[in-house]
Amino acid sequence: MLPFLPRVAKSGAKLLPKQTYTRSLATFSNQKVQISNLESDKFINYQRIEDNLKIVRDRLGHPLTLAEKIVYGHLDDAKNQDIERGASYLKLRPDRVACQDATAQMALLQFMSAGLPSVAVPTTVHCDHLIEAQKGGVADLARANDINKEVYSFLSSCSQKYNIGFWKPGSGIIHQIILENYAFPGGMMIGTDSHTPNAGGLGMVAVGVGGADAVDVMADIPWELKCPKVIGVKLTGKLSGWTTPKDVILKVAGILTVKGGTGAIVEYFGSGVDSISCTGMATICNMGAEIGATTSLFPFNSRMADYLRATKRESIANYATAFQHNLIPDAGAKYDQVIEIDLNTLEPHVNGPFTPDLATPLSQFKDAVIKNDWPRELKVGLIGSCTNSSYEDMSRSASLAQQALDAGIPAKAKFTITPGSEQIRATIERDGQTAVFDKIGGVVLANACGPCIGQWDRQDIKKGEKNSIFISYNRNFTGRNDANPATHAFVTSPELVTAMVFAGDLTFNPMTDTLQGPNGPFKFEAPSGNELPPRGFDPGVDTYQAPPKDRSSVAVDVSPTSDRLQLLSPFAKYNPKNYENIDVLIKVKGKCTTDHISMAGPWLKYRGHLDNISNNMLIGAINISNNKANSIYNKLTNQFEAVPKTARDYKAAGKPWVVIGDENYGEGSSREHAALEVRHLGGVAVIVKSFARIHETNLKKQGMLPLTFANPADYDKINPEDLVSIVGLDSFQPGVPLTLRVTKPEGTKVDIKLNHTFNAGQIGWFKAGSALNLMAESAK
Repeated sequence: MLPFLPRVAKSGAKLLPKQTYTRSLATFSNQKVQISNLESDKFINYQRIEDNLKIVRDRLGHPLTLAEKIVYGHLDDAKNQDIERGASYLKLRPDRVACQDATAQMALLQFMSAGLPSVAVPTTVHCDHLIEAQKGGVADLARANDINKEVYSFLSSCSQKYNIGFWKPGSGIIHQIILENYAFPGGMMIGTDSHTPNAGGLGMVAVGVGGADAVDVMADIPWELKCPKVIGVKLTGKLSGWTTPKDVILKVAGILTVKGGTGAIVEYFGSGVDSISCTGMATICNMGAEIGATTSLFPFNSRMADYLRATKRESIANYATAFQHNLIPDAGAKYDQVIEIDLNTLEPHVNGPFTPDLATPLSQFKDAVIKNDWPRELKVGLIGSCTNSSYEDMSRSASLAQQALDAGIPAKAKFTITPGSEQIRATIERDGQTAVFDKIGGVVLANACGPCIGQWDRQDIKKGEKNSIFISYNRNFTGRNDANPATHAFVTSPELVTAMVFAGDLTFNPMTDTLQGPNGPFKFEAPSGNELPPRGFDPGVDTYQAPPKDRSSVAVDVSPTSDRLQLLSPFAKYNPKNYENIDVLIKVKGKCTTDHISMAGPWLKYRGHLDNISNNMLIGAINISNNKANSIYNKLTNQFEAVPKTARDYKAAGKPWVVIGDENYGEGSSREHAALEVRHLGGVAVIVKSFARIHETNLKKQGMLPLTFANPADYDKINPEDLVSIVGLDSFQPGVPLTLRVTKPEGTKVDIKLNHTFNAGQIGWFKAGSALNLMAESAK
């Protein structure tokens, strides 16, 4: 083999010198590189990508983006697959599946009903969602282990039974564990959490899905995805000073809004990429979920290779280096939209409150606080979570805390720290960052999601009290973190959160302003910190449970009297009568996220019990009739009652119903409960101006009709007291609109055109009653 000199890609990603491997087609099929250090019998299949791309290039005849290379490289049938961005439904073969404990319950209950002996692809379950932040890491973990014993036992035994890797409570947040152990350049993964795209920081196409999609892949059925468009984000310049990777995605969110990425993969490229660490790239990809993107990713470069080596995966770093021609975009690749960001001039940003796309540069934030009368006092600063809990994040935040300590400046607000994994917790404890946080009164929470998903037993304010918090998380919907709709949550970098804790005032700008200390005025210097630990990572406590070699004697029990777990019964097949002259349960006004449809927080404990968790269905949605949440008119009792109660009354009376909604309905989490609950309580259709991608798919999987107004203004033609019929289902077919026939109380009728995105296979799900029903029928 001839000496190989470093190259620079036209995309801006720094190409690495080849090491052990050659680039011939035979090489990739001959090499056996483990997909992870925990799965010795599973190997990376770069040869499949190489072979598929040869076929696709011949067919398409144009340069490919990185997103296209990875997605088309995982096609089930590259020769015959129809490929058109934004139109075709692709059948794909992901490399692995990941589930967090809250969504894994329903996913595994569905998989059990399929009657298969083992998952078909490497799969893991991660216990991170059910640990409530209350006192601190150790105490909260012990409490969670006690409260959730039944659920953890189910997940553990189910994982053993079906050959699934199981990460115990306290191991860390799913996305950090994936990045540390399982993500690899060029791979494809689906995960039952909306922030699965975090793995894009290692050049992986990682997509958040509902549990039913995960079941398909675990059952060796190709995964279906509408061929994504590709939005390119060109980065130039270099990050420095107070500007962080988080500010890149905060800026992008401000440009694209919460629905601007829907149906697209966001692909970063350009010379600025190399100034961002691997974990920084993961931060950017993680929060890409907030713009509705299918996923986000970066081209493979030296920063990724460094991280792979630091996490003991040098063989993958070497293999990816040899395969780099397919881990970067082709020169001349075409994007559907291009956004350019100069990192040299990018300012730190603060996004919020109440939505992650309200982006304000730090230099303008003081004026925004005053103009909008946002609560000026900062009550709590919270850093960590799956978005920002890397070693680099913690080190840079600790550098600011140490500056304040040295100057004698006390913290003015409460401060919490959430390590992303046991490995991060152990390493920052060994290297001293935890001690610094402790000295300023910081509370280190469990290695879990905690306040980011509403698992926070907050005691410092009363519900309804207006207040402000700064978070380095990803999502800040109303009531998201603490169930208080009056809490103003602002998303920003962990560095800015930390600095603001010492001011306790939202009008403070650490780049320009000073604080008064015992020795006079004090001004922060820009944060600093190591990207990776100089002494290597400390793995901490071993929290991984591998599946046993002999699984024949493993039993999975679900008690019929449990209030946490419930075996599933099949949904009824299509019945034409259920779509004639039916009620409008609720006409939703404004934003309706999955948090509005199926709240998290205290409801997480019922994620394995469909009937119990259905008592939270749509209780956060605003009824257009009275501008109230969880208050709708019950036609059977002639009074305003709770949404779930009214739905149950209608179901018991044999009265199907529909939901009418606004724009981007179902944005946010991947939780399929937001679809399952509606189906379980008698809903047959959700009719809106537009859908978020994951929720629309989840509704289809459960036999529901997700439909959109051909003319969004037709939303105004329907009132909650109307009866509706869905016309055209007798000849239901792809690309052919349906009609909503609205009957007013006085008897007049209005016909409204409805669009849908069903393909032939998805219509099969609908007629069978659900995708799972169809799978069961096909297996007979």
